[in-house]
Amino acid sequence: MSDPIKHECGLAFIRLRKSFSYYQQRYGTTMWGLNKMYLLMEKQHNRGQDGAGVAAVKLNVEPGYPFLHRIRSAKPQAIADVFRQIGAEVENLAQYNPEIRKHAGLMKGHVSFMGELLLGHLRYGTQGKNNEEFCHPFIKRHTVPARNLALAGNFNLVNTEELFSLINIDPGVFQRQSDLAAMMEVLHHFLVQADENSPEHPDIKAVLQKALPLFDGGFHVGGLTGDGTGFVFRDANGIRPSYYYINEEVIVAASERAAIRTTFNVGENEVKELMPGQALIVYEDGRYEIFQALEPKERKACSFERIYFSRGSDEKIYKERLALGHNLSEQVLNAVDNDLKNTIFSFIPNTAEVAFYGLQKGMEDYLNKRKLERILSWGNNIDQEQLAELISRRVRIEKIAIKDVKMRTFITEDTSRNEMVQHVYDITYGTVTPHVDTLVVIDDSIVRGTTLKESIIRMLARLKPKKIIVVSSSPQIRYPDCYGIDMSKMGDFIAFGAAVALLREKGQEQILQDLLEKCKTLQRNNQLHTENVVQQLYKTATTEEISAKVAQLITPPEVDIPVEVIFQSIEDLHKACPGNLGDWYFTGNYPTPGGNKVVNKAFMNYMEGKDVRGY
Repeated sequence: MSDPIKHECGLAFIRLRKSFSYYQQRYGTTMWGLNKMYLLMEKQHNRGQDGAGVAAVKLNVEPGYPFLHRIRSAKPQAIADVFRQIGAEVENLAQYNPEIRKHAGLMKGHVSFMGELLLGHLRYGTQGKNNEEFCHPFIKRHTVPARNLALAGNFNLVNTEELFSLINIDPGVFQRQSDLAAMMEVLHHFLVQADENSPEHPDIKAVLQKALPLFDGGFHVGGLTGDGTGFVFRDANGIRPSYYYINEEVIVAASERAAIRTTFNVGENEVKELMPGQALIVYEDGRYEIFQALEPKERKACSFERIYFSRGSDEKIYKERLALGHNLSEQVLNAVDNDLKNTIFSFIPNTAEVAFYGLQKGMEDYLNKRKLERILSWGNNIDQEQLAELISRRVRIEKIAIKDVKMRTFITEDTSRNEMVQHVYDITYGTVTPHVDTLVVIDDSIVRGTTLKESIIRMLARLKPKKIIVVSSSPQIRYPDCYGIDMSKMGDFIAFGAAVALLREKGQEQILQDLLEKCKTLQRNNQLHTENVVQQLYKTATTEEISAKVAQLITPPEVDIPVEVIFQSIEDLHKACPGNLGDWYFTGNYPTPGGNKVVNKAFMNYMEGKDVRGY
């Protein structure tokens, strides 16, 4: 992705179903569970680099001894920092007793995070500051074990104010900045009620059934209670991904199927998907239950997970990204007038690489078809030299754009900083025949277009191609997100900027004011959540007109080489990713009422010149 956006988070949940001595005897280490937690988090490190945290609950702890521990870090390489601290505790103990690692009971008694229940989290901050205080898991402590709660998740909520009001809490400054704080207060409120009603065995199932319907958003959340109960739950539309694996030794849940498969070396079909609205509960005695905590709604699993966010090591995601690229073949061929001889294909590193392979396959299919037609047209009059030349034709691919190590600059002056930003990407010289070759580069998505304009297009223009075609494996990003991705300002989207620019060119700016007034009316009547007003804006221009305007907007003024932009169609996106039809960023069809409220609020902020979040 040329314009990086903060997105997602990663969740890791492990419940050991055997004693620590079992893992010592079978795997040679009492720390098997912690080792697996480290791997499970590292295999999802793409999902969060602002911070990490781990919570652990020990079972059957003697009264008076701590049973809930938590560690968090917001340092660079946060996962490594968290487990370095955990490892340091073990090393300090081993200095006094080198054999302690072999004694399960001593390890559990002296190592803080030797718990049977483990909850890990990787954070990309979409709200709050990037410091340790905002890293998950959050915890609520209480003298009664069952009322202790650790919570972590991959989500955003759009109704936090209503949640605080519901349980009569006036949130402080910190709580207002954290969705998890709101969710924590609600869940803990019902947990305390459940413990009051049944002190020996609080009904966690009833707690989830009461709390979950109150949350408006997309969520995949894990939790631990102090009495040894663990749980994982998913939103009713299945917006955020959730997977689990269960055998006689362990119960695992995570945000990515591939992470579980790699960590535990299991087959694809052994890792199950927690379906929309479902919750997985693991009880103190190791029994588990999967139940429908929320009535499932139309599945709207996030399509961006398949386009970009999730790791492509999942075989289904890999195939879908290939299809995203392949689906663009016809549009690209039309754009280059089927002239593959004078066209070079490349990609913007590194996340567009798989889609590039799919596009390359589409070009090869076309070229092979043309070769076959030519050979058949010759009949029996085959010239060996012509045949050899025909067979040797290949789709021309080059590594044109090179992403350098993340560049930092001490310069604060805007003009100088822009000059430095131009060099985030470098090019491979000597690959393009000047003024003859068309250059086609594929990106997985175009959000703001800033990097394309300030860096990539300028760099590619130095090669002097006849034409530059930028291909996006996703459709036009037109609307904000409020379910875990940091895209909440209308002015950030180049597709929105293009639509507004077209309105102004046509002298129809009044439409913007009309839409603003409609939003204000809805707001006064507490109806801002009832419809997406901004969808009307995009009815004033065709998709092709917006694409052409985007091409103009990303072209630096000094570049005189023609630039064209090709976007994936909504229909082809759905064909490539049939299980993830959540497409509100592209269509504005939000799965929950809160989405409509956010997009309308974001539009109002834009019109009123407020550079703030839409929720």
